[in-house]
Amino acid sequence: MDRECSQLLPSVCAVLADSRQLVADDTFLEKFLDWFKSLTETESSLLLLQENPCLTELITCVLKLKDPSSSTLSFILRLTGIFAASESCFQYLQQRELLISLFGAVGPLSSALWEEASVRSGWVQGVHSMVQHQSALHFLCSCGAIDVIFTLQGDPSLFVASAANQLLVHMLTFSLQSFQTKPVNIKDCDWPICAQKLIVHIEESLKSNSASRIKQSLKLLTSVFGCCHDLWTEVLWSRLSEPIVYLLEEEPVHAGHSLVDLFLSMARSPVFSCPECSLWTSVTCALEHLNPAQVGRLAVGVLKLQECPQAVKIQALSVLLQPMDCVLKAASQPLEYPGLLNRSVNDSATVETLLSCRSSCASLLCQTLAHLEELQYLTCLPVDLPHIPLLQSVVTILQFCIGLATPASYLGNEISRILIGCFRVQRSALDILGALSHSESHSVFMGSVFDILLAYLKSPDTSPTVLKKSFQATLKWLVSLSEAPSSKDHWQQTEQFLRNLFLVLQKRLCSPYWEVRDSALEFLTLLVKHLREKEGFRQVLFSSEVPKLTEDLLEDPESYVRASAVTAMGQLSFLTHLISKKPGVENGNVKEKSIVAQLKEILSTDSEGFPRRAVISVFIDWLREGHPDVLKDTEQFVSSVLQAVSSDLDWEVKAGGLELAEVFSAQILGRLGLAACPYAAVLSSATRSTHLSESLQIFCQVKLFEFLFGALCDCDRPVAQKACDILIALKAELCDESSLKEGTSAGLSTEARGIAWLEETLRRWSSCAKPCPRGDADEAGSQDPNGVLLVLRTVDLEGLHRSLNRSSDHIEKSPQSLLQDILATVGTLEENETDCY
Repeated sequence: MDRECSQLLPSVCAVLADSRQLVADDTFLEKFLDWFKSLTETESSLLLLQENPCLTELITCVLKLKDPSSSTLSFILRLTGIFAASESCFQYLQQRELLISLFGAVGPLSSALWEEASVRSGWVQGVHSMVQHQSALHFLCSCGAIDVIFTLQGDPSLFVASAANQLLVHMLTFSLQSFQTKPVNIKDCDWPICAQKLIVHIEESLKSNSASRIKQSLKLLTSVFGCCHDLWTEVLWSRLSEPIVYLLEEEPVHAGHSLVDLFLSMARSPVFSCPECSLWTSVTCALEHLNPAQVGRLAVGVLKLQECPQAVKIQALSVLLQPMDCVLKAASQPLEYPGLLNRSVNDSATVETLLSCRSSCASLLCQTLAHLEELQYLTCLPVDLPHIPLLQSVVTILQFCIGLATPASYLGNEISRILIGCFRVQRSALDILGALSHSESHSVFMGSVFDILLAYLKSPDTSPTVLKKSFQATLKWLVSLSEAPSSKDHWQQTEQFLRNLFLVLQKRLCSPYWEVRDSALEFLTLLVKHLREKEGFRQVLFSSEVPKLTEDLLEDPESYVRASAVTAMGQLSFLTHLISKKPGVENGNVKEKSIVAQLKEILSTDSEGFPRRAVISVFIDWLREGHPDVLKDTEQFVSSVLQAVSSDLDWEVKAGGLELAEVFSAQILGRLGLAACPYAAVLSSATRSTHLSESLQIFCQVKLFEFLFGALCDCDRPVAQKACDILIALKAELCDESSLKEGTSAGLSTEARGIAWLEETLRRWSSCAKPCPRGDADEAGSQDPNGVLLVLRTVDLEGLHRSLNRSSDHIEKSPQSLLQDILATVGTLEENETDCY
């Protein structure tokens, strides 16, 4: 601790010890604790207490207070725990009986303040900090603190209960970690006293009739097996497996979700990875006995594990597929393919009962569909998934939800009644329908998929969120089919679907609901982006009214829709150019220019930020991808866009303009062979100088530097940071050592300048009617290469970069400032010098 802080600390401790002087801001106390944590990591805790006796006096004074504040007492408990983490400091505090007074039965435990959750939390955190050596464990065992922690596991405050659970995990793992000088075994006498107490408590809780105690112990074990992979965990499991398996055999099974958490935590541990491990027997038992609504998470969890025995994986997959199998059999339709299950892993009556009940049917199906969707994205599924029957069952669920399925049994009637109009199930089913598009055998069932997708896209009862899911699933299927090797064989069926799809899309683009119009535009944008190279797709698209309706939505009253229309037109404009090259298509180029003009108008005049941001994003894409209209006159295009962006008040639009400028400058430098590339030929000095002059001339013509320097002076930090980064990169390319020497020899000022000088220079540039002759930078216009180059050399970009990347509290965030702030809040300083830290 430095001298200034040592001088301020006694006054701060006096303030904290005085119940009449409350610290106005509790965050000061948190920062005070953070400071001491960092101090004890680098300095001796005992030496800190000995050199600053005011700290020990503070603890003693707070203990003597009749009615301390809960925040102060919680602070003292945590501060003492931080110091007691050092064994020498622990002994120092114990000799003064401060530890027993704070953490024993006679301390806060017996006071009225114990009713405050903040005090209980401070007590738990203090104990947790303290448990870093065996002396602390012995102290907790002897003073009865362990029983208090057991009680706090069920605390009404979730924060306290969670902290108590983590503390017990730490105590158990720490006691056994420091004990492991020899292999542990199952006998009690071989375990440390602290570990014995904890394990006995867990065992008793598991055998009790209290559901809360059982859940607390299972949660504790889940954390232990999750964070510790030492060999003693296997011995612990061998002792506790019997009461845990007994829980599975109860009817009904209590704490099912907690048991699933425990088994998954253990299954991920390398200690239990052996296929012969007894854990897998318990997992098998859980798959058989747990409720179908509880077991799905366990099934999908073990299917992700490579170490899981194959028999267990097959059983887990059967558990997941059983609800889908029941739905498939409940509908009256020909089963052209094998069923989902060859055998039932559980009693199907349980699943059927849940599916026929309104309160559980939707939840069970949503969980099952979500778990099965998760499996679709695994790179290597350890078991074979019956894709066609699964796809058929998903389509059947979607048919039930809109009344298209014909029930074949009592269960089918109940499912139909429950699922009709159920948005939750519709969303989940459409998600997995989209995921199943990647299956190699998807084309076999393509007709049924197209039919159900069109049904949802057409239905007036489809909610906006379900419609969006329908669009997403449709996109995945169309993209997947277009990439399949057999895409040409199915083109006739796909073409008919596209014609029907665009008819539906025309209606959706005219919907009175802006969410629907917006979703339709987003879908169209992605569809064009992925399929624009397909000639057949382009022909079907432009034979519809979709492009014209999309253009009309550029004037939609809703800004979100206008933004989506801008993005869609940005993609469609590529196709318009391709179509215009075909014989018999006239005025395509005129149309293209019209689109560019409309987008520029939106960038300059739209009152909402979303459409303007969309326009600049489209322009960036056009520049990157070489849009035909941009390539005709790239410099004029960039110049006009930067001019419009420079006066925009939206910082995101300006950031987009900076990205456009960055792409443009990289393209110019790359075109002239100046961009850094390890494979590029080395240019001669004369050639490089010529290319530098040419690129600089182009940048000046489009007023690139005027825009970048203006952005550097912007009040929005992200804009200024981005501009500074681009300017530093350009300076490295354009201002080499020779140009710096040239400027110096010419007698020009090269003194580093800041923002104020740059702002004045920009004002002079804007007032210049024409470029000035070579001279001082502030007398040259923005189109004079020599003046611009001089400004680029003169402005202290590196210093500005450091300044912009500093945090807002960089001026005062020292411990000394913190101590002064604490004193200032209670009025003990003549001048209030508080800062935002």
